[in-house]
Amino acid sequence: MLLWILLLLLFTVIFGKWILLLLLTPVIRLVNRHWREIFFQRKREEKSAGTDAAPAAQPVSRPLPVREGMRYLTGFMRYMDFQIGRIPSHHVRRWLLRHVYLTDIKDHAVVYWGSEIRCHSRLSVGAHSVIGDRALLDARNGISIGENVNLSSNVSIYTEQHDHEDPDFKSTSDTHYGVRIDDRAWLGPNTIVLPRVHIGEGAVVAAGAVVTKDVEPFTIVAGIPARPVGKRNTGLRYTLGKSYTPFY
Repeated sequence: MLLWILLLLLFTVIFGKWILLLLLTPVIRLVNRHWREIFFQRKREEKSAGTDAAPAAQPVSRPLPVREGMRYLTGFMRYMDFQIGRIPSHHVRRWLLRHVYLTDIKDHAVVYWGSEIRCHSRLSVGAHSVIGDRALLDARNGISIGENVNLSSNVSIYTEQHDHEDPDFKSTSDTHYGVRIDDRAWLGPNTIVLPRVHIGEGAVVAAGAVVTKDVEPFTIVAGIPARPVGKRNTGLRYTLGKSYTPFY
């Protein structure tokens, strides 16, 4: 009897979080769909209003049990994001990101080990793009990655930030803080891309650079902050994502 209890406890420890994820999948999908609809509605309103940003939506007042439930659900989703990033299978990782967290990942895109994604439903990854290991993609205000984009190891992309001048240190960012990376751009290891940045087609960001402003197509930038240091060949025709390293 004791052996069965120990085996049951071991099974719960190893697989309990995955069973809970399976049970909560309909709720997680519903929450992500709701966040995505709010995001694109805000973008439509801002576009119809011109270049001025729409005022931030006021938080919805919910009963305390609902607020606490949402807080714990959000925390579980964030915890499971790290767990999903460590699954040694591209197919399983991509299936979970697509069908549970509603991330827009096109065919033949590769997401390597240890990725951290914030607000999955606002991330778009084009076909044949490669997301390097331990990438941090903060998509809360939208990240759009084109086709055949190469993100090397430890690339960090941010779309949300606090206002250091605000007395309450609030985050006043909106969808204008989103990041867009066009086809065949290459971001080197340990690069950081800050909000409001557009990296053009075929551009190269050197290792360790911090990108604070837009990068023109086929331009090579380096340094902190990143500045143009050269030009890239415009006749690019390679296709990424044809194969990947298993278990990684």
